[in-house]
Amino acid sequence: MGNHFLEQIENFIPHLIAAVIIFITGLILTKIVTKLLTKGLKKSKIDPTAHSFLQSVLKTILYILVVIITLSALQVPMSSIIATVGAAGVAIALALQSSLSNVAGGFLIMFTHPFKCGDFIEINGISGTVSAITILYTRLLTLDNKAVLIPNGTVSGSTIINYTQENYRRLDINFSIDYEADYHQAEKIILDVIKSNSLALDTPEKPFITISAHADSAIKILARVWVKSSDYWELNYQLLEQVKDKFDENGIIIPYNKLDVHIEK
Repeated sequence: MGNHFLEQIENFIPHLIAAVIIFITGLILTKIVTKLLTKGLKKSKIDPTAHSFLQSVLKTILYILVVIITLSALQVPMSSIIATVGAAGVAIALALQSSLSNVAGGFLIMFTHPFKCGDFIEINGISGTVSAITILYTRLLTLDNKAVLIPNGTVSGSTIINYTQENYRRLDINFSIDYEADYHQAEKIILDVIKSNSLALDTPEKPFITISAHADSAIKILARVWVKSSDYWELNYQLLEQVKDKFDENGIIIPYNKLDVHIEK
């Protein structure tokens, strides 16, 4: 009996060595194929947004194939492998329902194209630039360079605001002036500042200036001007600063809340 056991071990060792070699070789080939795919995708006309997603899918499929071939080299019957994979698939599907919804969400993002890498978007109050879309997550970089990973299932089921999908945006900005100030002069100053700014555009509409509200302590003047999406915030900050300087030069007061305290003795 002992000799028979040793004989089985001796017969099994070549299969074990072959399985180890196949497994290691499979991992190496997976890395090589993934690198080749990455280079090929960069040269292809495929949307860059899909690159990381396709890489994740391919890598997962290759790893599964490596495991199956390794088990086959260990002389595990293919019927047993299929049964095991099937049972494991059901168990994993039940245990990882949220992850599977993320995979499905990733495919939806690929097919519907609500955004692409490089777009500045907002999802559930989180804003950032799309840096990657993997098989499970969409990765955003916030303005202060924090990485935010949002599950694809959440992304596909949420309202998405894409700030950079269109080439042009309209900047709506309000300025406050004192009730005693000349609002006609204030409107002219704002319009002159906008016209002198190279980032402001006359198309698709020319700049529009008007009183938007009689607030409690100020007259609100609304300025609407079109700008390239990439220059939106730059123009916003420049107008705030330049209009303030011009208001100061012309004696136009920007009111602020005041609190008068009377002390009775």
